[in-house]
Amino acid sequence: MSVIYILLTISIIVAIGFFVAFIIAVRNGQFDDSYTPSVRMLFEDELVKEKTEKTILTKND
Repeated sequence: MSVIYILLTISIIVAIGFFVAFIIAVRNGQFDDSYTPSVRMLFEDELVKEKTEKTILTKND
């Protein structure tokens, strides 16, 4: 029974360690996405073209 208490204590300590590491990473901007906005502008024209083509096709029908 004492082994369960030891394993439970160790798992809680490890979980708290991972949570603290996650909070530190978020505060340091580790998960900020700086790549997608720069690439998104390259693909927006294709989305606009598809929408205009669809509206042109539906208006001509």
